[in-house]
Amino acid sequence: MFHLRIREQLRGDKNISGARIEAIRKEKGIKQVEMIESLALQGVDITSSGLSKIEGQHRGINDYELLAIANTLDVSIDELLGR
Repeated sequence: MFHLRIREQLRGDKNISGARIEAIRKEKGIKQVEMIESLALQGVDITSSGLSKIEGQHRGINDYELLAIANTLDVSIDELLGR
């Protein structure tokens, strides 16, 4: 049996897509390390800490990062933005 870590910090206000990124990633069963590897293959260098900060909305996200994340999760940028 495994346990998911519960987010200990409140969400920040640095981006509007982090919570959706985290929810979709978990829904699709993608681990953070797998996501980071996929992003690296697309030329986007994000650390596990950086991804956690994006998902927790404590770090802004660049347009090229958002595009790579959308590609990795196989969703549209609009979906990540809540449109």
